[in-house]
Amino acid sequence: MENAPDLVMTNPTSGLDSQQLLSFVQRIEKLNEDKAAIEADLKEVLDQAKSAGFDKKYVREIVKLRKLDSDELDEQDELMAMYRRAAGL
Repeated sequence: MENAPDLVMTNPTSGLDSQQLLSFVQRIEKLNEDKAAIEADLKEVLDQAKSAGFDKKYVREIVKLRKLDSDELDEQDELMAMYRRAAGL
């Protein structure tokens, strides 16, 4: 039984698998489109929060802080207090 023909389309000048490269590029392009759509959705939600009277800067900060576990949050609070005291605030 003979080996099956090689289905990989290798570019003879570069030695690269053209189909695989194109697949990666297309996946990246799709993810970039998805990312842009998500960023637009996030902007819309932040604009809604602003319209409701919230400061977007602090809403973003709360989202960031909610990602931390309680120990990390406590540590960050202690460090901020230490730096504020050092700065005379």
